[in-house]
Order: sequence, then structure tokens, then C-alpha cells
Amino acid sequence: MKHVDIFTDGACSGNPGPGGWGAILRFNGVEKELSGGERETTNNRMEMTAVITALSALKESCEVTLYSDSKYIIDSVTKGWAVGWRSRGWKKADRSPALNADLWEKLLALLEKHKVTFEWVKGHAGHPENERCDTLAVTESRKFI
Repeated sequence: MKHVDIFTDGACSGNPGPGGWGAILRFNGVEKELSGGERETTNNRMEMTAVITALSALKESCEVTLYSDSKYIIDSVTKGWAVGWRSRGWKKADRSPALNADLWEKLLALLEKHKVTFEWVKGHAGHPENERCDTLAVTESRKFI
């Protein structure tokens, strides 16, 4: 199984507001950058869109190390929260609606296809790939201002 490193970030000017996302995929020393944005969105939706788009770009099942500064994504996956929300019909433990169910559906399906290990990186702390993804995301978000 091929191993791919993925770096992602999302940005939003206001929350909600114009947003953008960026991703870097690295395989065998070759990098591919992806980015996009939306006129009216949230930071968490942009973080999730970066991860979903990057994983969707993989043409076959891969082992992936995914680097993100999003505790929302990493904790929701690694602590089993998102799977729990899905099993309860997109309700949290307190019965309130789980946010971003449409994106969680897509992400959970991709996590069943790929073997993903999540690595948290501190945002805005000089991590080169995270900084590049942030630049991509902010650039995209500014297209809607």
C-alpha cells in the first residue's frame, strides 16, 4: 500500500464568512497543492473540506499520515465522536444536532477506504507545510471579500 503525507488547513474571515482551504499531498518526494473556498462558510467546514478533498484526490487506497491543526477533526475522529454521532442519527450525546453532518458522512466514508493516521500540528507555529496550507486557504478566502 502506498504511503502519502497530507497537510491541510482551513481559514475563515468571520465565522461564518468567506473561507478557504489548502492541502498538500506528498508521495515519493512529489508534492501536489490543492485549494478552494466558499463565499459563506465556517472555519470547521473549511478544515473538513481540505481533508475530504485531499483524501478524495487519492486514486487508490493508501496509508496516509494526515497533519492538521484542527482539534475538531482530529478529536472527533480519534476519540470516536463522529462515529457516535452517525450511529445516533447525527445527534451528539446530549441529543443536540451534530454540526456538519454532510461533511462527516463524506469524511467517514473516506476513512473506511484509506488507512489514516492523524497528527496534530500547532497552527501558526512555523510548521512549513501548515504555514503553506494556511497561505493557500487565506488566499482563497480573500477571493470572496
